[in-house]
Amino acid sequence: MLFVNVHKKFMETNQTITIEVAYALPNEQVILSIDVDDGCIVEDAIKRSGILERFPQIDLAKNKVGIFGKMCKLNVKLNHKDRIEIYRKLIADPKESRRQKAELEKKKKVADKAKDK
Repeated sequence: MLFVNVHKKFMETNQTITIEVAYALPNEQVILSIDVDDGCIVEDAIKRSGILERFPQIDLAKNKVGIFGKMCKLNVKLNHKDRIEIYRKLIADPKESRRQKAELEKKKKVADKAKDK
């Protein structure tokens, strides 16, 4: 009888949570929903999701990860309904891209004014 009670207690504490693992390329976005044991960490969930096999270019030693847009380490404990995001290295600096776009728009306005005269 003691064994049954101990086993029952273990089963009650060994619950699962549902989380998502997200990765995006310029032409493809994937969000995988999986159930993991309560207490699971980011790295284990990523490995368990199968996303590393689907996208072999992901290297957890190089790619940064986060939960809902906030960077985190691979050993962070997950909570129910967390979304792990695996980030790619940026091709261009967003600030530099916005600066160049603003500069082009400014030149276009000057050119349009010159045409109107």
